[in-house]
Amino acid sequence: MMIKINMAADIVTTPILAEAIIETGSLLNISQAHFDPIHGEVVAEIPSDQLAKIRDALVNRGAEVVVLNTPIHRDEDECVECGACISVCPVKVFSFADDWSIEVDSDKCIQCGTCLKMCPHNALALGQ
Repeated sequence: MMIKINMAADIVTTPILAEAIIETGSLLNISQAHFDPIHGEVVAEIPSDQLAKIRDALVNRGAEVVVLNTPIHRDEDECVECGACISVCPVKVFSFADDWSIEVDSDKCIQCGTCLKMCPHNALALGQ
């Protein structure tokens, strides 16, 4: 199960992830993280049976936890099939078909969000 952990500026410099992992014994597989002076965001995979424990531990420390239920979605009307998403996807969700159109295998998506940043037309979105 994939989750997104959002942290406001006042907790971004505290080790809330480490504390929550130690407290719960839950392991997180972090697929993406971004931190700046005003916000922190981590996308991580956790075992489904650990969701309640890790969510409670993180929320108690001031984080917001969102379950990412839906993988990548491509707006076919907005997509210009440039292929920018193909080169950056770590698990090869995107590929060119024989006719050079973009094929999407959303079952492979780990919801890391890397492709979102590369799409010049904002044709990609992560569902929640």
